[in-house]
Amino acid sequence: MESSVTELRHFRHGNLPEGFRQLLVDVHADAYADQLDDPFHQRFAWFVDHWSGMDGFSCVITYDADEPVGFAYGAPLGAGREWWRPTGYEPKDGRSSTYAVSEVMVRPRWRKRGIAERLHEALLAERTEDLAVLLVDVGHPRVQALYETWHYSKVGEQQPFADSPVYAVMVKELRARA
Repeated sequence: MESSVTELRHFRHGNLPEGFRQLLVDVHADAYADQLDDPFHQRFAWFVDHWSGMDGFSCVITYDADEPVGFAYGAPLGAGREWWRPTGYEPKDGRSSTYAVSEVMVRPRWRKRGIAERLHEALLAERTEDLAVLLVDVGHPRVQALYETWHYSKVGEQQPFADSPVYAVMVKELRARA
């Protein structure tokens, strides 16, 4: 099947259209259809509300005609709240402003076409932070390996919620020091 995915739409905190939350919930339901009985996945709408309510929240959604294919979103993390801090990781030159990539998700029908990377790149393209950080389930080593090809490095592991998986904490430098 040839991809006609060409449109990327950008959204920011304070400028989210009606139906935004439900669109993300629907894409998630398709992407994780086999895991929707998991209580952690059942709270996805809460995570959307949490992240989209944060100052600096940004989201990129890609479409195939009018059909949403996938999205990536995140927000800056406040000083001292960076996910990499508990790992002992030390950023180069003390530069530590951090953008958290909370979700990168593509519906199954459109996977393995480079769409996730395109969404990720579009999400980070205008960021001014020093670092990007994301979490990847340690039970998915191929996903971790994919992020490593995007220049992320694993710096530790954490389990942010009692019912969440254990995640690899992965960091990527966004800005080279001038």
